[in-house]
Amino acid sequence: MAVSSSTGATTAAPSLESAVTAAFPIMIDALGISALGLLLPTSLSLGLRFGGQLVLLVALALLLTWRLLPLTTHSWFGESTHRAWSPQSQVAATGLAAIFIVTGVVGLVTLASSAALRLQPSTQFLQLLSALDIAWAVSTLMVAAYWWRGRVAAAAAGGLVGVACVWAIARYLDAVGFTPQGRWRLVGPALWEYVLPYDIAIALVAVGAFVLSVRRQASSDRARQ
Repeated sequence: MAVSSSTGATTAAPSLESAVTAAFPIMIDALGISALGLLLPTSLSLGLRFGGQLVLLVALALLLTWRLLPLTTHSWFGESTHRAWSPQSQVAATGLAAIFIVTGVVGLVTLASSAALRLQPSTQFLQLLSALDIAWAVSTLMVAAYWWRGRVAAAAAGGLVGVACVWAIARYLDAVGFTPQGRWRLVGPALWEYVLPYDIAIALVAVGAFVLSVRRQASSDRARQ
């Protein structure tokens, strides 16, 4: 429980349940918007449909993480059942739970929107891989940046990662395209040239920043207690 300094009233501290509650309306809205894909003709360029969908999914990851950030300033796992956890473990679990929520919602919306756009199964799989990969990296870096410097830094970090990932995938698709049937054309050398080096670098930065920010946030929590 938390006490408001201005009113003295006792309010509920942020928890996993409150985070899920905050994410639910955004997920429902995104699923509703996904249904609009049914209105788009299949004659529309596959590149436009795929690219536009990916950009909107990145925007969803940014928006949802932005919504959850203020809730991560207090551990979601500080109840009596988790008292044996160290402060760092509680902070890490809170951040990982937020990342899981964002990635899960983006994955669900990706499946729904890909079906609405009537993409080929292999292309739907490519979009799912791309969206999940971007969602976890964006949310991880945003949480880490938020714990270090606040929401502006988090938005900047997430935006840069999102743009870089979309750019890398766009370069790959521009080089290899899709099959005449609209399927994903998997070309290993092109993946290593256009996508995987950036993907690996971003993953390493995201994980490293998260680990360092967990230590910092745990120290801040101890200082407030």
